[in-house]
Amino acid sequence: MQISVKKCDAAVGAQIVFDLSRPLDAATFAALEAAFHDNIVVFFRDQQLSEEQHIAFSRRFGELEIHIVKKYLLPGYPEILLVSNVKNEAGEHIGLADAGFTWHSDVSYREFPSRCSLLYAKEVPHAPDGDPLGDTVFANCIAAYDALPETMKRRVAGLKAIHRYSSRRRVDNSPRPRLTAAQLAETPDVAHPVVRTHPVTRRKAIYVTAGECVGIVVPNGGAMPEDEALGLIAELDAHCVKPQFCYRHRWQVGDLVMWDNASAMHLAICDYALPQRRLMHRTTVIGDRPT
Repeated sequence: MQISVKKCDAAVGAQIVFDLSRPLDAATFAALEAAFHDNIVVFFRDQQLSEEQHIAFSRRFGELEIHIVKKYLLPGYPEILLVSNVKNEAGEHIGLADAGFTWHSDVSYREFPSRCSLLYAKEVPHAPDGDPLGDTVFANCIAAYDALPETMKRRVAGLKAIHRYSSRRRVDNSPRPRLTAAQLAETPDVAHPVVRTHPVTRRKAIYVTAGECVGIVVPNGGAMPEDEALGLIAELDAHCVKPQFCYRHRWQVGDLVMWDNASAMHLAICDYALPQRRLMHRTTVIGDRPT
């Protein structure tokens, strides 16, 4: 079965023209997966997927993560995390209302972080003139690494960054519930390479975010001084999100966007508020331990 891949005019991203509700044979899936690895961020327009179809397609890429914030899992479908500013009759958000409001790579705080995430647009907010709001920006961290000066590549070789979920920056007055003692115990600090090698393409990417990386471990097992470590993390983070490495996705209802968390960071733009509604269904595929 043929697929059509239309590359975006950006450092990352491509549209794949394919109806994901149709049966997907092995050869077609292999072509989709190859396009995904080649483009890092891919999107499918005009999809009409049931929860079962969304989950089944996601599972083709690996085992699915069950998000730590159980409150926002879709009832009956724990593989799907609700990302939404919509409130129920009790005035409580039905999903994560502040998901992705700072640059990050999904689930980097786990020993086995996400391979990829698949976000399906059910409701998209719009401005009074009809333009969609709530864009998502993606940064190509492979291109960012390739563009580093050789002196910086040598400096970061062999370093590991300490990822801490509880340190992820939140928006002011975040509605997200505070982590419980059990959730904190479930997410201990983990050290991942500052520059990781993609498990399939073998390309190198910067793998740090200023939002949740709190320190750096040097090759002999010691710790870099805190000021130096945080400065280096901030410098690498700022480098990754330069405009020349980014693609900005304008959402439409029916979009399914998937991105490679080993190769990209992303940021959700919060330029909307109720009564403008945003509702997304997200699945997350567990990946390999970064090397």
